[in-house]
Amino acid sequence: MDMITIKIMKQAIEHKIGLRTTRAKKIAAFIMDMFGYELRIIDNVLTSDERQIFYMLEREGILSTCREQTRLYDGRAWMTHYWELNTTDILRYSIKSKPQSIKKTLQEKVSAQTNIYNTLSEEKWLTRKILNHDPFSTIH
Repeated sequence: MDMITIKIMKQAIEHKIGLRTTRAKKIAAFIMDMFGYELRIIDNVLTSDERQIFYMLEREGILSTCREQTRLYDGRAWMTHYWELNTTDILRYSIKSKPQSIKKTLQEKVSAQTNIYNTLSEEKWLTRKILNHDPFSTIH
């Protein structure tokens, strides 16, 4: 998986939202500071002003929300809200104005992530067939 850096986040914000470089860099640094090396964070850590920035980034497709429900010992339901980085979209937005060759390379990386089976060698598939003892497979 590709890592989202402050530079990539800044470029995505610039291209998608249309902010100036200095403002986009401040927001990108703030976002990456909040997430650190994680892909999602709990909503409770945000102030209301920070949450407004997150809502703006959610409308633009850079962030998304999710929630999990658990049962407490006393039987009550407890809902936890999270914010997630939309890494594929962030990468796509960040390369919007790059030269076509770089853009194509990054798009291939993203599509390779979505289909891991295309990255497996024939040797790996052959090993799988042998280990599974599939009587209907033919080994050439």
